[in-house]
Amino acid sequence: MRHRISSVSAVAAALLAAALAPAVQAHADDAAAPALVVSELSSDPWKPGEVRTDALTFTNQGDAPADGVTMRLRITRGLAFPEHAAGCTYSTDSDQVSVALCHFDKVLGPGEHFTAPINFKVLPKALMENVEYGTGTTGGDPASGSTALSYRSLPVTADSTADLAAVGDTAKGKPGDKVTVTAGLRNDGPGWIDDNTSDDQPAVMVDIPKGTTAVEVPKDCQPFAIDGPSGPSAPGKRKYVCLPPDHIYEVGSLQAYKFVLKIEKGAKDTSSEVKATSAYDIHPVFDKNPANDKAKLVIDVTGSGSGTGTGTSSGSGSASSGGSNGGSSTGGSTAGTTGGSGTGSTGTSGGTHAQSTGGTGSTGAASTTGGDATGTMASTGSSNTPLITGAAAAAVALGGGLVFALRRRNGARVR
Repeated sequence: MRHRISSVSAVAAALLAAALAPAVQAHADDAAAPALVVSELSSDPWKPGEVRTDALTFTNQGDAPADGVTMRLRITRGLAFPEHAAGCTYSTDSDQVSVALCHFDKVLGPGEHFTAPINFKVLPKALMENVEYGTGTTGGDPASGSTALSYRSLPVTADSTADLAAVGDTAKGKPGDKVTVTAGLRNDGPGWIDDNTSDDQPAVMVDIPKGTTAVEVPKDCQPFAIDGPSGPSAPGKRKYVCLPPDHIYEVGSLQAYKFVLKIEKGAKDTSSEVKATSAYDIHPVFDKNPANDKAKLVIDVTGSGSGTGTGTSSGSGSASSGGSNGGSSTGGSTAGTTGGSGTGSTGTSGGTHAQSTGGTGSTGAASTTGGDATGTMASTGSSNTPLITGAAAAAVALGGGLVFALRRRNGARVR
């Protein structure tokens, strides 16, 4: 009997050992793995026009060798790669982000490291940029698995500014007429604007002239309450804040917002203010020239009116206190990679527009380049045809006033 029990026990022990062996081996394999980390880039101010020479150091803090290292760099359109390095491939994605993917045929044992030199060209339009850089945890492409230590993101504030200018308009009509005026926001540069650090985005504030009622409003313009947007686009309000859904302002671009106003009975000549500001009516810190922040919407009221006519634009406009257009730059220039010239390549955007789909009482908004040097735009009388919108709607759109209020309370302004 004892011999039989011993035999059974031996068999059971063997079976248990066989069952545990894969788990023990898997645990051993998990423990022995490379774990790469990458050094941090300097966040010192980056100066437009300079080529920055830097380096990244990759260190294996794991327990097994890393067989090769793949480095990925992604830079926003105000930056460029001044040259093509051996072992790297370059591309530009749909958001005009330049990408470099480089492979280093090196074996990094536990505790070993190596340093790779990298260069960046800071373009003249650089302002609020971002650099992503690093490798995967095991040395592969970061897309295959990475951590905050192996693949990092660096917000870059270039030593530059951007000048936002308000653009006004003038229209003429009788009481009862509907007239069209266009309020605008132009970026006179030198920096392009894409603020990913705050909900308080650059915007244009539009007051509706006394004696008129807004009967058609751009879909990208929200009613403005005490200290911020207060809901979706709707006619009949006295003040609106307007901004493009992608929040991008290229150098020389003009964001134009068309309002259809009905002149009320008994109205006299009237005007109101258009102001370059932010979604919460705070002057952007990167704009150092407040002189052109304000313009006028002027309504020249003629005759007593029959209440059935359609107003016309005088075309003369209301002069903005701002300066001239910021050169011949076109919206959407691409900070692509360059081959040896060190200047970066540029492209154009702002030419592909999505038709506005605003419903009743909503007109579109246009994104154009250049703009009237006097800070005015001639309107074209009343129209029910929506203007062309600027860039297609981005993932981050304005949404309702409640969302903005919550973001404003919870979000920290970085810059």
